[in-house]
Amino acid sequence: MSETVDVIVVGGGLAGLVATYELTRAGRSVVVVDQENEANLGGQAFWSLGGLFMVDSPEQRRMGIKDSYELALQDWLGSAGFDREREDHWGRRWAQAYVQFAAGEKRAYLHDLGLKVMPNVGWAERGSGLATGHGNSVPRFHITWGTGPEVVRVFREPVLAAAARGLVTFKYRHQVDELIVEDGAAVGVRGTVLAPSTEPRGVKSNRTPAGEFELRAQAVIVTSGGIGGNQELVKQNWPVERLGPVPKRMITGVPAHVDGRMLGITEEAGGNIVNRDRMWHYTEGIVNWDPIWPNHAIRIIPGPSSLWLDATGNRLPVPLFPGFDTLATLKHIVGTGHDHTWYILTQSIIEKEFALSGSEQNPDMTGKDLKLLLGRVKKGATGPVEAFKQHGEDFVVRDNLRDLVDGMNAINPGPPLDFEQVEREVVARDREVDNAYSKDMQLMAIKNARAYTPDKVIRVAKPHKLQDPAHGPMIAVRLNLLTRKTLGGLETNLDSQVIRPDGSTFDGLYAAGEVAGFGGGGVHGYNALEGTFLGGCIFSGRAAGRALARDLG
Repeated sequence: MSETVDVIVVGGGLAGLVATYELTRAGRSVVVVDQENEANLGGQAFWSLGGLFMVDSPEQRRMGIKDSYELALQDWLGSAGFDREREDHWGRRWAQAYVQFAAGEKRAYLHDLGLKVMPNVGWAERGSGLATGHGNSVPRFHITWGTGPEVVRVFREPVLAAAARGLVTFKYRHQVDELIVEDGAAVGVRGTVLAPSTEPRGVKSNRTPAGEFELRAQAVIVTSGGIGGNQELVKQNWPVERLGPVPKRMITGVPAHVDGRMLGITEEAGGNIVNRDRMWHYTEGIVNWDPIWPNHAIRIIPGPSSLWLDATGNRLPVPLFPGFDTLATLKHIVGTGHDHTWYILTQSIIEKEFALSGSEQNPDMTGKDLKLLLGRVKKGATGPVEAFKQHGEDFVVRDNLRDLVDGMNAINPGPPLDFEQVEREVVARDREVDNAYSKDMQLMAIKNARAYTPDKVIRVAKPHKLQDPAHGPMIAVRLNLLTRKTLGGLETNLDSQVIRPDGSTFDGLYAAGEVAGFGGGGVHGYNALEGTFLGGCIFSGRAAGRALARDLG
């Protein structure tokens, strides 16, 4: 089968939908090719919490937050740590452009599509402790009212409307195996038609061949995502010199279709991949007791109060507190020679501070259920958190520390925890709570967080002793490493056009979203500020769509 259209978009995730939306606004015809079935339209973004990085927003100003482009760029560059003259050339330019977008038209662009955000602004990745270092100086994490599915919806609906007008054709269960390049330009794709799949969204589907296809166009946009669902590729690209040995065990934070296939296919066609050793994996993973995809991981989005111990019962060093510096914590954990750590907390902390990443784990915000949302301020953990506490294999709940440590050892994959060592850490921390001031920097960070009113009211528990029965029972959570994001990828210019290894542009070939390191082959550098992944898909997909809408003959 051979067809010709204006543009082929490889991948029906968020970046692909945004690019298609922009193209159809200009009247261009598009074929969207995806190896999954129709249920998966929107890709990985559907499963997200819908967090968006915005700067000097009305929501921030109402919270008394003084943010600016200059402060946000300082945070971005301090986190990115760009240090590669060649490979970071476009990443640096994308970073500046993206922060300008986040401080400028991003909110209006999304608002005009019908997207709304929650009034309270979250404070993610609180950082390494220096003004010029990694982390957000102020809260910037804007959660979408409707979470990931709503972010997908505001682009999916106009794309489906364009399909009804004949401008968009979807080719589901079409797996691209080759980019067609003629006279140095990308002119189409070839691949395998896969056998039908009726699996629900996110569930692993078959790869049984059922035919072949060929499509031709004036240009091709690759928006196929990263490598987080392919542990073999994650381990192959693992930066041993920077992060330490490859972990023996990781659980998987994204569906199996996030397989990285198109990276190799595009590189073979002549596209340049940069910063392939840069990646973003979380340290607070728990095994999903009700899994959707293989080895399904859920990330705890923690408040700052849980006591964090390594596999041997030692407290993690400053400033590796919950929610502060993801990759520094990952490096430390890997350096211990073990792949797991522990939170020790109380019922009071879990009720106020535990959130779970994922649209399906937040039915109140995802379903836009205000009554259910108001239940978060009442006593008790949210339903999904309580379900994990009761059913999750990583949770231990006991009335006292001795029994808690016994329960931890019953599920311990590493060396047995010594009760006296754990007790020493807990008692020392609890002694610091007796005064309104402390030398314990985690308690200082908690007080700093509670100076921000939304954190004090709904996100950060009042400091208390972990062994105080009034705040019990005591809880331990075994934390696992989980795969998530690819920070490097196909090198692109500010139009999302793919760059060749010699620095020239690849005629007819564009890339957006995670496959392009969210822009330029690595807009984040080494570290992310959170809320920047969905936004990177939107910004880079928009750039690709608008450039082709402008430049196609």
